[in-house]
Amino acid sequence: MLIIAFIGIVLLAVIDQLIKYWAINVLQPVGTMPFIRIGDMEIMDLTYLENDGAVFSSFSGMRWFLVFVTVALMAFCLYWLIRHGKKSRLLTCSLMLILGGGIGNLIDRLFRGGLVVDYFEVKLFHFAVFNFADCCVVIGVLLFAIYFFLIEPKIAKEEKIVKEEKSNG
Repeated sequence: MLIIAFIGIVLLAVIDQLIKYWAINVLQPVGTMPFIRIGDMEIMDLTYLENDGAVFSSFSGMRWFLVFVTVALMAFCLYWLIRHGKKSRLLTCSLMLILGGGIGNLIDRLFRGGLVVDYFEVKLFHFAVFNFADCCVVIGVLLFAIYFFLIEPKIAKEEKIVKEEKSNG
């Protein structure tokens, strides 16, 4: 299962970088192009943006701090994947998404002068411009929270019962 997770992580990072390659070569020259429309309602556009910060441009210009934080968080996720990944497919999937997205944005920070390429712009309401890697990280964190708060306590309880039965038996 761990090998499949590592393949998934690499695939997610590669998909992210391929989309960013497209965005740089096709989207950047035009700036913005329509993406999702329902009648006259604009839902989402593809808009080229380079971001030197984190979410909502927070920590703008703090490239090495963001690299350090990303590496530290990814090390934590890698530890959890190796140590606890066998417990649950949901846990493995969540960590795979976080790591794949984290690597995708880390590649940008390291090899694109600290600038992360973003391209999804929600037009229905004003929101940040984001990318595939960001989606992976956010979905992964939500799934991890579901696992950690809803599933992990049940697994821990079951493990405790089995341990008690073995010590009493």
